[in-house]
Amino acid sequence: MAAALGKPVNTNAIGGLHNLGLAEQFAEAGYISLETYRKTGVPVRTTVWLVEDGGVLYIRTSPKSGKAKRIRRNPHVRIAKCDMRGKVKGEWADGEVRQLDEAQAEKARELFKKKYGLQIRLLHAVSRISGGGRTDMLMLGIKLADA
Repeated sequence: MAAALGKPVNTNAIGGLHNLGLAEQFAEAGYISLETYRKTGVPVRTTVWLVEDGGVLYIRTSPKSGKAKRIRRNPHVRIAKCDMRGKVKGEWADGEVRQLDEAQAEKARELFKKKYGLQIRLLHAVSRISGGGRTDMLMLGIKLADA
């Protein structure tokens, strides 16, 4: 299995992250349930924000989060549309998570600001006020398996 977070991916290359159609089905979703896997193979579902652009799905997480650690060990994931509480509202799709190169990460940050602008600003403000500190997020891309 390829290293999930060790090597940035050129998403413009053949075999990159593009998968038009299936990815676009998630474009309007406010949240997805991201299923990652523990060392034992036990699945862990986490509700995350996402954005889509040109068939590429982007997610964000803290570099120190449990999901980031699980993805480093095993980049295979499943995703499904869900509500903000994680109740699944659609079919599951298999995929692989990859770290983005810096240009794609910046593009993803801008897409997140556009889609979740006020929410992201409030989250960062609360984090700074409460001493949470870090607002830098790891930007990841999901390549969905062909349907």
